[in-house]
Amino acid sequence: MTRMSPRTAPLRTTGALAVTGLLAAGSIAVGAPAHAADPVFTLGGPAETAVRPYPETGPPRASSLGITVHHPDTGQEGTGYEGEVTYTLDLGGIEGVAVLSPAEDTGADCRIDGATAVCHTHGVRPGLGGVAGFALTAAEGGADGATGTIEVTGSADGAVFVPFTTRVTVGGPDLVMKRLPFERRLRPGDIQPAPITFSNRGTRAAEGVLLTLRYSRGLEIPERYGNCVYDAEAGEEPFDAFAWSTALCSVEGSFEPGATYTLGVPLSVRAGPHAYADTFVYGVTEDAPARTARRAGAALHRGTGPELTLSKVTAVATRGVDLDPSDNQREADFRTENTADFVAVGGTGAGAAGERVTARIGYRNDGPAWIGHLRSGESVATLDFTVPEGAEVTTKPPSCRGVTAGGGPREDQLGAPRYVCDSSTTVRDGAEATLPFELKITEAVPGAAGTVRVRGPRLSAPELPFDPEPANDSALWVLNGDGGPGTGDTGGTKGSTGGGASGTNGSDGSGGGSTGQGTGGSTGSDTAGSASGTTGGVSSSVTAGTSGPGPSGTGGALASTGTAVLTLFGGAAAALAAGGVLYVTARRRASHR
Repeated sequence: MTRMSPRTAPLRTTGALAVTGLLAAGSIAVGAPAHAADPVFTLGGPAETAVRPYPETGPPRASSLGITVHHPDTGQEGTGYEGEVTYTLDLGGIEGVAVLSPAEDTGADCRIDGATAVCHTHGVRPGLGGVAGFALTAAEGGADGATGTIEVTGSADGAVFVPFTTRVTVGGPDLVMKRLPFERRLRPGDIQPAPITFSNRGTRAAEGVLLTLRYSRGLEIPERYGNCVYDAEAGEEPFDAFAWSTALCSVEGSFEPGATYTLGVPLSVRAGPHAYADTFVYGVTEDAPARTARRAGAALHRGTGPELTLSKVTAVATRGVDLDPSDNQREADFRTENTADFVAVGGTGAGAAGERVTARIGYRNDGPAWIGHLRSGESVATLDFTVPEGAEVTTKPPSCRGVTAGGGPREDQLGAPRYVCDSSTTVRDGAEATLPFELKITEAVPGAAGTVRVRGPRLSAPELPFDPEPANDSALWVLNGDGGPGTGDTGGTKGSTGGGASGTNGSDGSGGGSTGQGTGGSTGSDTAGSASGTTGGVSSSVTAGTSGPGPSGTGGALASTGTAVLTLFGGAAAALAAGGVLYVTARRRASHR
């Protein structure tokens, strides 16, 4: 009997992208709903996992298997199943094919007894989460090509689980993407070739491949091939995809083990006018039916150019042992010489003592660059609001946190002298954030002025390194100024006032939530070391819609307007939607198209 040590906390994937990777590799089973009174949880994981053949010498190398559970999100904060849950894995189907063993950090209290693994956990959180992690190795004597299945079931009082079956196969193709030698310090307009090259180091041929190219807002791919489909360019409709563009290219053929392939036609990456800190993700997988999950839910259009082709380059050693999906993808970070002018937006209000007024404050990005902290998942900026004399905040946006006059933590969130509100991970060029505060006038003080400032997320480093005009990073919100409403400093010059003329979400401060996507497993990434706060490695997981207090005592997150339209299969590319609550008016000016 093998016992797996439980973690002190429930299993957390490496950002939402780890779960996304499971979805990209397969699908979650869907079954008939149970009795209306019982919640229905759906078990899932990869549709198939390949393991390396048992070696002639040395220990076998393991592949990972993660089991997930999906709790239908009711949209009610804090809901979830709180009872004890038992998960059972029937291993009889992989006898003689593979061996299941504990992962280093399984995330649950599990025991393996013969052909059965049983895991005990407490509760099921809303959304998609991990159940437990396992390692799979080929069984000694198992033949190359041998296959079997693992059946996963769950049980809990007052709940129903839709079962899940995953397949395990010995051997298979192993596509390994070559890292491209990009120049990573760019200027707008710079073009670089991207000769995508990969090898098959597996034991069998790949029947057709799917090339996946993901590139952030500031990058462009000029070519449009006939066997590729593309979504809208970043910044165009649909607006939810404003941070990323995707190209999916299907290439037919048999890609043999031991061979290396490269593009037979040109492909290039160009730094566009909005480039600043950007990422290009390029990966390859076998174009099996399960890979269609990547196309699900996306508005894609086919290119009108010639076919994208692949040519065999050379042969390498046959029968490689590296069946590892983590090397199917590479990433490159670019830093482009560019700027983004963030402008604070203030306004005016008027009223007598005892009356209430709404202060709509915010900031906008006048570009030309978009700013995204795709690696670190950090907020791009913080809105810092000092309340005018003679007024107190009675209703605040949920994304903002009351602090002391010096910026320190404060228990009572209403009536604070100062509020800080963190932005999302990305702020598009042309976007405007507007936040409504309800103020009660306690004393009619003529010309009382509150300060609206857009700054760095940390008080210790308030500068915005990408902003060439710090003078307009501050504005005033004036209460009972001489001349009445309309006389205050709006902090902007493009028709934006603090009065909410941009048509934002309303005075209740509610905004749409975002899907948190942290960075995924380490795939090897070229980093530009930009001043935007990105890092060379992968970031820790980021939770949707929340942001803990930072060193400055700020907290709360502004809900992101961007969510990933296409699922990815690894890497840091989906960190973009890691922001909290951002009220953005998408100003699709012709100059920003």
